Formats: sequence, structure tokens, C-alpha cells
Amino acid sequence: MANEIQVKFSEQLTDKLTEVAEALPKDFNKTRFVQNCVALMNDHPELAKINRAQVIASMLKGSYMGLDYMQGEAYLIPYGNTVQFQTSYKGEVKFVKRYSVRPILDIYSKVIRNGDTFKESIVDGRPTFTFEPVPFSNEPIVGVFAVVLYKDGGMEYETMTTEDVNNTRNTYSKASNSKAWKNSWSEMARKSVLRRLCKHIECDFETVEAMKAYEEGGDLDKDVINRPATGEVSNPFEQMPEIQAEATVIEPEITEEVVKEVELPDFLQGEE
Repeated sequence: MANEIQVKFSEQLTDKLTEVAEALPKDFNKTRFVQNCVALMNDHPELAKINRAQVIASMLKGSYMGLDYMQGEAYLIPYGNTVQFQTSYKGEVKFVKRYSVRPILDIYSKVIRNGDTFKESIVDGRPTFTFEPVPFSNEPIVGVFAVVLYKDGGMEYETMTTEDVNNTRNTYSKASNSKAWKNSWSEMARKSVLRRLCKHIECDFETVEAMKAYEEGGDLDKDVINRPATGEVSNPFEQMPEIQAEATVIEPEITEEVVKEVELPDFLQGEE
């Protein structure tokens, strides 16, 4: 019975991917994506408590962007009886590299600690910077920066002070007191400044669906799932509500009160 339910889920997801084939990246591997989604469901039985139509709809957002859930490029985050899609730092880097009109050589963000050397200057009429971090420093963080290096030799960067980051956190985050911000401020800060930089990078999205998924995936700073959850569910597919014929998925307004605590991923554990 368990295998039959899992097969049915795979078939339903495969059918949806076939329906939206024109919205998928040109190099999209449908078989691998379905296999990874099944593995994600097995690793996270809490997702089985959510209506299957909502789970599949959220999974499709990752497919539009060509992101891999099992590689930590995107996450499905349960809130009460619904689920939200969110990109990771890794996923955003991959996506922007793929769709930037100006080919990218590299893009990344770093924290600046007290004692590090960070200097901005104008050279030949162009803004630039130098960064010399103190090796293995645990001094307080005073800011963050993100930089994109283009293959044509050009460069753009963005900076944020700790005050800028905290203002963004308090103003725009719907879970400003989440574990991610409390335990992993530096990781969240790096994502914030990278997201700000990416707004200045011109991208040519293959589809409208990819653009919308990108916009939705980066707007929520919430705790994420990246580890198998503990519990009594032996087979998550057995508890997942069936997709009802002509069902209408209504996504309620997400507020901090309905956010459920979930385990942080490894990269968010214990950072300062």
C-alpha cells in the first residue's frame, strides 16, 4: 500500500510537470526532479500533513527555476496547514548566474568583522573596493557585502551595515525573531545583501513562471527545512490528503503567529 501511494504521488507530480512543460528550463530533468521530490517527502513527514495540491504547487516553483531541493537550493516550509516555497543562498546564486543578461563569472557575499580592512574607492571613474579579512577572526560583524564579477571584466557590488541589515530584518521579515535570525544572523545577512545586489542585475527569465517563483522565493526570511524530522510517521504519503477534483488552493496570509518551529539546516546551525 505504501509503495502504491508513493507511486501515485510520483505520477501526479509527473503529470503536473507535463502540463507545465513549456514553463520549465530547457535543460530540466523531469525524472530526477520527481525522484528528489519523493525523497524530500520521505525525509520530511511533516509535509504529509498538508494538502497534496499545495505541496505539488510549491514544488513546481522549484521546477520553474531549475532548482534542486535535495541539493539545498530551495526549501518547502510548512506554516500551519499550508506550505511556502523559499530559495536558499545557494539557489539564488545558481539562478542569477543562469539568467543574467551579462554573463557572470562569480557572485558571492561575505561578512565584514571588526579589524578587517574594507575600503571603497573610485578608480578611473568606477567604484571599487578592497577587502582584507583577518584570518579566522571571531570579532563582531560590522557589515556585509556582495559582489558580482562579470566575464567581460566588469564588477558590481553592494554593502550593508549591521544597522542596515537589522532594519531590513525588522521592516520586511515576517519572522524577525525566528531561529534563523537568532542563531545565524551572519547567514541571513549575507542573503539579504546578495538579494539587494541581485535587484541590480538584469536578468532575462525564460518564462513568467520562473520570474514569479524567483520573486516569491526570496521574500520570506523564515526558518527552513533541511533535515529529516523526527516523529511517528513511518510513511508520509499515507497521511497526505488527496488532491480533490477541481480543488481551489487558497493560501492564507502568513503571519508570525502561525509559523511553526522547524529544524534549521546544517549551514544555519551555530553561526554567529
